[in-house]
Amino acid sequence: MTQAADVAGTDTGRLGNRTWPTPLLRTSVLVPIAIALGSLLAGAVYTWFAGEDVNWDWQNYHEYNVWAVITGRYGIDTLPAGFQTYFNPTVYFPIYYLRHLLPMPYGLMIIGAVHGLNLLLIYFLIRVLLRQAATATAIGASILIAAVGPMTLSEVGTSFSDILTALPIVAGCILIVSADEKHHGRYVLAGLLIGAAVGLKLTNVVYALGAAAAVLAASRPLLAMLCLGLGGAAGAVVTGGAWSVMLWREMGNPIFPLFNAVFQSPELVPINIMDWQFMPRGFLDALAYPFYWLVGDNRSSEYPFRDARFAVATLLLLFGAGRSLLLRVKIFTQRDIQFLLFCVVSYAAWLAVFSIQRYAIVLELLCAPLIVLLIARYLAGWPASGASSLRVNGVMAATAVLIALWSQPGDWFRRPWSNPFNPAIAEQLRRPADYFIVDKPIAYIAPLLPPQSRFHQIADIALPIRPDGTFDRRIRAALKSPLPGGTWELHMRGKPVREQLLERYGLRVDASRPCVEIEGAQLETAIEACPLAARGNRDSSAREPKDGASLRN
Repeated sequence: MTQAADVAGTDTGRLGNRTWPTPLLRTSVLVPIAIALGSLLAGAVYTWFAGEDVNWDWQNYHEYNVWAVITGRYGIDTLPAGFQTYFNPTVYFPIYYLRHLLPMPYGLMIIGAVHGLNLLLIYFLIRVLLRQAATATAIGASILIAAVGPMTLSEVGTSFSDILTALPIVAGCILIVSADEKHHGRYVLAGLLIGAAVGLKLTNVVYALGAAAAVLAASRPLLAMLCLGLGGAAGAVVTGGAWSVMLWREMGNPIFPLFNAVFQSPELVPINIMDWQFMPRGFLDALAYPFYWLVGDNRSSEYPFRDARFAVATLLLLFGAGRSLLLRVKIFTQRDIQFLLFCVVSYAAWLAVFSIQRYAIVLELLCAPLIVLLIARYLAGWPASGASSLRVNGVMAATAVLIALWSQPGDWFRRPWSNPFNPAIAEQLRRPADYFIVDKPIAYIAPLLPPQSRFHQIADIALPIRPDGTFDRRIRAALKSPLPGGTWELHMRGKPVREQLLERYGLRVDASRPCVEIEGAQLETAIEACPLAARGNRDSSAREPKDGASLRN
């Protein structure tokens, strides 16, 4: 078999001494092209039906961080997005430009089409795993299960990077399980792809651990691990090296503000910022997570979803492993074992470190070929005959349909295309001003206000501003050089003004002048901007212009 055929998972059937191509081999070019086009179209069409993405993270830092790099805001503003202000923005640049350079909805439909390519990778993965047993039913079942993933669907056509970085991770998994003694270069390329995903988003490190476990089952594990490691290091440096160097130089922590207990940047107390709210409460609770998701218990996500795939995969894996041990039959091939290790170790690492459902999109996608693989191995045994039996195909198809019908996608907020986000800015806010942000997410408003304005987040619990630190001095220097539009406070409508946070800088809300509203990205939400005055000036209206043109401290 040629290398190309091996990667695609094609194989041949035999009759006597002659070798006959299977139907999949005869259409090896047309099938992936058709699936690629279908995947692109599916992602674009779903985005068009779903609406304009206005998710919380886009409002908080996806939009702002890219704009801040482009316009040089990192030396001017003070943490408008809180601790997320210093997350690597590289992965968000394509989405930013597609959103701003193309008319709605075409930019987001393009990114949705790119997200759809994950289905093409699932096609290649199931071909690699099942090879000659990869019937049309097996392929269709894998693609269907992958296409209806609750978190996958929720991120199609959005600014979230989990679904975008899934592309190099799944591709890396394909390379790992298709490599052999003649193709160690695939381990290097797999490492490069997965390392690049980690450099773009550090939470992808769990899949690097899964990849490392998978190559330990290779025929030459030490060489495979070396190749994977070299590729991984190179990939991480390419996508995250420059940003980490900047953080090290400016903040004293290459992944600021994360793991500051280790790197101890002077701008943050020596703690490790962790989100513990979704973590299991114990070992048995952790084991039950797939079955929580089965019944719609969304303890690992902010918003409701329902998913049967993880529970089905867990049960099939237990049945398959039990059958193999009890009957002492070889069910799993070396490729199967590598794939299982990739999935199981990645899942265990994800569960132990985050348990945040969005970060498991790769696992959600990989569950599709995993379920089909386990059905094939459990029902048909190993080695499989040339083609799967009618019974196996029927179980695959029925399982896929039931999972699809049971799935309920999550929702990160979208607007109808008929009512896109394009807020009007009040006259009072059309001159450059200093804005004190006491709520989240608000940073996405910054690009809509005059470009000479300055933005200071003073309410982030995870990254409080240290007295006499860089950020504290920046704020005080800004107050000594007031801008024409004065000084304002920003908070979400319906929430109280947190004046205790303003007291530190000698500020208070100026009750003699009205607050103004900015339409929020989410429907029926708004941001309130309230004018500020120095705390000692009770009659600020007598000494300051009505539009808040000056504020001195």
